[in-house]
Amino acid sequence: MARRPISRAVGATSLEIKCLFLFGVFLVVVMAFSLWLYWQVTEKVVFEQNPLTAGLLVDQALIDVHWVKLDTSDFKPFIAKMSQNMAETLNDKGVETTFLYRPDSPTYPASGPGRPVNDFERDLIARFMQPAPEDGKRQDWAEAFSPGNEKYYYYRAIRSNQSCTTLCHQGLPPRNVFASPLLNMAGVSDQKPADDELLAVAKITIPNERTMEAVNRYWGFLLGVAIITAFLAMIAFYIVIRYVIVRPLRHLRGVSDAIARGEINMRADIRTGDEFESLALAFNRMLRHLVDAQDELRRANVSLDVKVDELAKLNMQLYEMNRVKSDFMATMSHELRTPLNGILGFSDVLGSIDSLDAKQKRYVQNIQKSGRLLLEMVNNVLDLAKVESGKMELRLSSFDIGRVIGAQCDMARPLSERKNIDLVEQIEPDLPPMHQDQSRVQQILNNLLSNAIKFTPEGGRIKVIAARDGPGDLVLRVVDTGVGIAEEDQQVIFEKFRQGQAGMSGKDAMTREYGGSGLGLSIVRELCNLLGGDVSVESELGMGSTFTVRLPWEIEQQPLIDSPLTADFEEFGKSRFDRKHVRVASDDAETEA
Repeated sequence: MARRPISRAVGATSLEIKCLFLFGVFLVVVMAFSLWLYWQVTEKVVFEQNPLTAGLLVDQALIDVHWVKLDTSDFKPFIAKMSQNMAETLNDKGVETTFLYRPDSPTYPASGPGRPVNDFERDLIARFMQPAPEDGKRQDWAEAFSPGNEKYYYYRAIRSNQSCTTLCHQGLPPRNVFASPLLNMAGVSDQKPADDELLAVAKITIPNERTMEAVNRYWGFLLGVAIITAFLAMIAFYIVIRYVIVRPLRHLRGVSDAIARGEINMRADIRTGDEFESLALAFNRMLRHLVDAQDELRRANVSLDVKVDELAKLNMQLYEMNRVKSDFMATMSHELRTPLNGILGFSDVLGSIDSLDAKQKRYVQNIQKSGRLLLEMVNNVLDLAKVESGKMELRLSSFDIGRVIGAQCDMARPLSERKNIDLVEQIEPDLPPMHQDQSRVQQILNNLLSNAIKFTPEGGRIKVIAARDGPGDLVLRVVDTGVGIAEEDQQVIFEKFRQGQAGMSGKDAMTREYGGSGLGLSIVRELCNLLGGDVSVESELGMGSTFTVRLPWEIEQQPLIDSPLTADFEEFGKSRFDRKHVRVASDDAETEA
């Protein structure tokens, strides 16, 4: 868990500090390992001098003992003087030479020098007295330190060999001048010692202060060299990082900041002959491409502004033409209703005359049928014009939706019976009164029933289903077994003056086989939106269609429905700056949210 904060802290620093930190850590680790390895070797060499020196002193002590005991009158004063001078020199340096005797020796002292002073020395003498192993490998020396490492003790076993038994230890008489503790320490005074028998243990005591001082001096020297080396390496690495790596990067960052402030004429100037120079050249190429792209974009924006202005003017003209068209259609529809009503009225009068023959009555029925069809088309055009212009008003009232659906089905049943179509209704019982515009709900259902009867072949079936869902909406479904609607035409059929393709029989359009202006479903959609609901369709070619109308059960006031063309006109009427300002404000609001 501690790695992530460290990595984040190192990653958040500058490149210069990061490189110095990582190099410093690596340098400290490498130098520490190198110094430790060198120190181990040096310390081993230093401490190996003690046993080497002590071993030489043991040999010198043995020579002194033997020379002193030799019966040579000519050299005895000279040898005695040399031994005395050497002993004084060693005593001045704090070196002491002592012989430890065997415990079974007749000359083993009761106290004082020659006796082991601690358990280590007693165990050491006992180990030296053990016979040699079969392989003949054994260590005849040992070393130890005083409790405070102030003195170094070197022990070496002195054993008899062939030269000892032939020259010095040959079975000495009791009063011989050679009789001495050293020469008789094997435990016998008149017999030769056995070969490889322990004669004595030489103990050399050397002061350890000088060795420790030398070790500490070497250690301090190495530590000082390490600190100086690390300091100089860090300075050299800092200079390399600062002037070889960081300086070009800072130059690139300065150029980038200047370009971000709008100084697009700035260019990177790095002449190092390495990768940084290549990076600067690539950076300059990128800047040139950006400037060229910005110039092209500026020219495209100017051209786009001109196109937008032209498009706005055209849309203003289109809006004006559409308004004139809507006014014209509304006026003409309103004006056409008066003569149509007159025609229908006079046709009713003609139809009531009893003196008409069958042929004349058929003519009167044709006049009435064509007049009603034309009046329905005029009413549809007038309603559509009112909806698009936002002038259609709702007349809200409470009514029984079941009775309304039953009445509309009864009105459409004669048309369905002519084509032998079974028209049934399925209404959820005990529905409460609905607060809506009754006439608009009737118009929606009437258009859907007319559409279903028109596109359902003879012997088909139409089912009207009405229910109330959970949220309190009216769900009205008109299900037929007609020709069906292709999937790609299911959104087209709700547009004005559009009908779907007749894909079953391979004909081009349904308008060629079925009549109609193509306004029925468009008016249904507009009225559903006006009443606060929506309409959808589910259909499959050859399997029939299901139109679903969803309306709120109660509506308190008329929704504000604006014409789509009015919204488009207001959008195109805005200047380019206003649209950009609105877009930026919207982005800011989303960011704050």
